[in-house]
Amino acid sequence: MASNKNQVHVTDLILRDAHQSLIATRMRTADMLPICPKLDKVGYWSLEAWGGATFDACIRFLKEDPWERLRLLKKALPNTPIQMLLRGQNLLGYRHYSDDVVEAFVQKAAENGVDVFRIFDAMNDLRNITVSVKAVIKAGKHAQGAICYTTSPVHTIEHFVQQAVELEKMGCHTIAIKDMAGLITPARSAELFAALAKAVKLPLHFHSHTTVGIANISMYKAVENGARHVDTTISSMSWGTSHSPTESMVVALRDTPYDTGLDLPLLQEIGMYFHEVRKKYHQFESEFNGIDTRVQVNQVPGGMISNLSHQLKEQGALTRMHEVLAEIPRVREDLGFPPLVTPTSQIVGTQAVLNVLTGKRYKSITNEVKLYLQGRYGQAPGTVNDAVRRMAIGDDEVITCRPADRMQPEMDRLRHDIGEVAKNEEDVLTYAMFPEIGRKFLEERAAGTLRPEELLPLPGTQAAAAAPSLAPTDFNVTVHGETYHIKITGAGHHAAERRPFYVSLDGVPEEILVETLSEMVPTESGVLDSQRVTKASRRPKASKEGHVTSSMPGTIVDVVVKVGAKVKAGDAVLVIEAMKMENEVPAPIAGTVKAVNVVKGDSVNPDEALVEIE
Repeated sequence: MASNKNQVHVTDLILRDAHQSLIATRMRTADMLPICPKLDKVGYWSLEAWGGATFDACIRFLKEDPWERLRLLKKALPNTPIQMLLRGQNLLGYRHYSDDVVEAFVQKAAENGVDVFRIFDAMNDLRNITVSVKAVIKAGKHAQGAICYTTSPVHTIEHFVQQAVELEKMGCHTIAIKDMAGLITPARSAELFAALAKAVKLPLHFHSHTTVGIANISMYKAVENGARHVDTTISSMSWGTSHSPTESMVVALRDTPYDTGLDLPLLQEIGMYFHEVRKKYHQFESEFNGIDTRVQVNQVPGGMISNLSHQLKEQGALTRMHEVLAEIPRVREDLGFPPLVTPTSQIVGTQAVLNVLTGKRYKSITNEVKLYLQGRYGQAPGTVNDAVRRMAIGDDEVITCRPADRMQPEMDRLRHDIGEVAKNEEDVLTYAMFPEIGRKFLEERAAGTLRPEELLPLPGTQAAAAAPSLAPTDFNVTVHGETYHIKITGAGHHAAERRPFYVSLDGVPEEILVETLSEMVPTESGVLDSQRVTKASRRPKASKEGHVTSSMPGTIVDVVVKVGAKVKAGDAVLVIEAMKMENEVPAPIAGTVKAVNVVKGDSVNPDEALVEIE
């Protein structure tokens, strides 16, 4: 079919966002390459194959060089542009990087095979994507500016349109609406894209997730109102927290002015291939992969709900989930309505949990909230609650400039720090993104000891039947969306106060020490009851007003006080990390520190007296 001005161009997410959404980004390059010749024949506008969580997953779990994956895919897809997702000044990590790191990363990504860069900022602070956009243009590649879609009093049609106008002025080649939680409704989609089409001349791209089950309809309304690019994924990796099926949208647009012109039988062959591939990764399938309409009720993405559920269950407070879900919109409003996407979803969610469990709003404030209120993540979309800001940072300076303007160049230091284990600039950038796991990956590669995590056989198969059913014990632990494979290979004497266990953690041998603090014992009614094991614990149970406790399980990051110190009520005595966030724990009363029962690195529980004040 001859191309026309109304033809809809398709970007397939099968090699990135689809398996990130459904199987924790675990698809291996070896399962991608065999189907590439067919993917390359489809006629996609682009294939999203890099960025997002793929970089992290490659070096952490798959023990693959992400740069090599990119090169191999580029060779296998000579006719199809490769697209990546780039978090602006965050790149692929979880902090802001200096401008020279951003420029170096974009240049190397372009050299190794990325043709289209979708660039966004979690705050929709466009200052945080300017350097990335300029770097992409300088590299001669396609810069797609993305706007995170969310709902709030400040996220109006006019607001999104103004951002699109700014992206056009910035030099972007296309504009994407990135609906990461599947919030956009058909009516809202029609209104938004109609307004965008009038305001800018750039091609418009629609991206959403099918979490709520309405993305297909919203996508069609976007197309009717000006969108000429859509994101889909092969049907066997679609729906739920993933995306609209490619084949379905091809059929829906057929015999209309928007006909994609894509070969349906070829797409169906590809779908059957991934139907079989998906089975290999069954251990990473989540129970939250289905339709979840709660997103439209409370605006909290399903993955965020699962994290909160786990944390509350851990401390016997699952019954308070409704309080937390009610508190999240309040915290989000206090913080100026940030979109709930990494890292802001975690910042808002954790603070909401603390507000509920401590019994007083902002009695304990995470360090990340303090950094947010200092402007270190960028400018909030709406007005921040001044009272909350004062509680968090007092009279400290609020940064109004672009956060990266305060950062010094980093590349020279990074090259020096990683040393000879880095064989090229790409290796230095791997280390820059994830210093700890990046260094470990590079060292294991040099030693020839890279071992990917084990893929478990399908239940009911001959391979599964042949596997040992007793010891050693295999299981997966999922924390904040990251899944770790643990295999227990041995254990020390059960009578030891701190019993050693020998485990394989994602294929790496480790020794862990387990100190039993509580046990489950049956009561007369047959109900399991949690009992404190006092002989094993070195910490007393909190019982007095002056006993400092944690509101949730966590890890001691810093001990601020020493025995004998005089403290006032509200003074910080500890810093605890919980739910990926750090928060200061205040003294409940004024007095003298009589005992400090923790050290840096200790794991703690809510009922323990961590510091004793009299």
